[in-house]
Amino acid sequence: MNARFLAALAAASTLALAVPTLAQDAAPRAEAAKPTAAAAPEPQTRSRDLAGTFGGQRIAYRATIADTILSSDDGKPEAVIVTTSYVKTPVDAARPVFFIYNGGPGSGSVWLQMGAFGPKRVAIPSDARDDGAPPYPLLDNPDSLLDVADLVFIDPPGTGLSYLTPGTDPKKYYGLRQDGRAVADVIRRWINDNGRWSSPKYLGGESYGTSRTAMVVDELEGSTYNDVGLNGLILISTILDFAGREPTPGNELAYVVTLPNMAAAAWYHGKVEAPSVEAIVAEARRFAIGPFATALLKGSELPAEERAAVRREMARLTGLSETYLEQANLRVTDQRFYKELLRDRGLTIGRLDARYTGTDYDNAGETPDDDPSFYGIDAGYTAAINQWARETLGYRTDRQYQSIGRDPGRLWDWSLGGGGRGAYLNIAPLIGQAMRKNAGLRLFNAQGWYDFATPFFGAEYSLKRPGIPQERITWKYYDAGHMMYVRDEDRAKLAADIRAFIRAR
Repeated sequence: MNARFLAALAAASTLALAVPTLAQDAAPRAEAAKPTAAAAPEPQTRSRDLAGTFGGQRIAYRATIADTILSSDDGKPEAVIVTTSYVKTPVDAARPVFFIYNGGPGSGSVWLQMGAFGPKRVAIPSDARDDGAPPYPLLDNPDSLLDVADLVFIDPPGTGLSYLTPGTDPKKYYGLRQDGRAVADVIRRWINDNGRWSSPKYLGGESYGTSRTAMVVDELEGSTYNDVGLNGLILISTILDFAGREPTPGNELAYVVTLPNMAAAAWYHGKVEAPSVEAIVAEARRFAIGPFATALLKGSELPAEERAAVRREMARLTGLSETYLEQANLRVTDQRFYKELLRDRGLTIGRLDARYTGTDYDNAGETPDDDPSFYGIDAGYTAAINQWARETLGYRTDRQYQSIGRDPGRLWDWSLGGGGRGAYLNIAPLIGQAMRKNAGLRLFNAQGWYDFATPFFGAEYSLKRPGIPQERITWKYYDAGHMMYVRDEDRAKLAADIRAFIRAR
């Protein structure tokens, strides 16, 4: 997932924001001291009263960036978790609250906060072009969801400005279960501190944030805290069944769930013909789950005539030559596809968003040098969150904002129930269990057609298994990639779709 990419830390934008009136300053203005083993960290809370127009409504709200300190059983501070909340004023306990995070693992909430749902957004190109050099203006975001819900963005340990205190064992926080417990604890404490037990509650994230959602809902409604009922889960670019992301010899599922993405990307770049992306994807779905899956499962016993027929159809759908497909033994990894699809043009395509193209050092390689859909946006987002948190909200720290933190992804414990990630990790059943226990729990799933990091067909496969109530799932698709909101039209569509989902309760 995104952990392999390390976001460049950019300087804050020189474009000044109007500084509103300070509403609350519960922590000293002085620079926060670095925590040591001998001194407990001093929690900060910084608030400002602001206003904006969201979903066509003028909303006054309080923006608060605050530290939540998690401690061991003996009271030792272990983790400082930073949340940024946006709450309509005056406070209305009947309003929904939406708890939001990103993925990675190791990714800060900057992407959804400054790109999709926060009251401000960073201005970057909408048409899959590189974000270039600063300045990166911060704009009012009329697509923010503040008209229908209060918003709480969470940076889990090791992401954003959140961190583990010196001496804390990373194994206590960096892992499926460990991270889920920490985020559930932060949510429960925010509800307590803000008196929001009666509020409708929504939970969700992007990419690994969808995996985190499965773990957190299990903590809130299952194994640890059974006193936090939820109204909805909002999944964006879903990854729950990790077998679909491991194209290793013998694992054919990864090739099956990725093939429809290849067809979508080939259509976008003019390599195949179809009336629409939906049309080519529908054909690719049928082929992938039918003749293609059958051919792969037959292995060495696949008859020559059947192999030839499958190869021809693959070429028609993916834009790759039959020669190349035969050389790949009908099994084209996504990394090879990024390099091969537009090799004749001297271009590679993006992993997070196949609409983006890049130019490698040379055109002879097997895989691309980097992901143009990541380096095409990272600097603008990092500048935006630093400007907003430090300059506008007044958060004081000399820590660097970790848009993609190194340690969580490097040290992550992928075990679940005694198994390992290699022992077929699938956490979708946790969502099914929560939905069966909570008859009012609904699920919203958003996917981009051009997302190879978390393929839409993989999300469909994992969420359409037995035990997950299909009548309570809302499916929506977008004409962009992993972060569909970088495209202006899809940011507006995503916001409208989620508004409708929340209002439908």
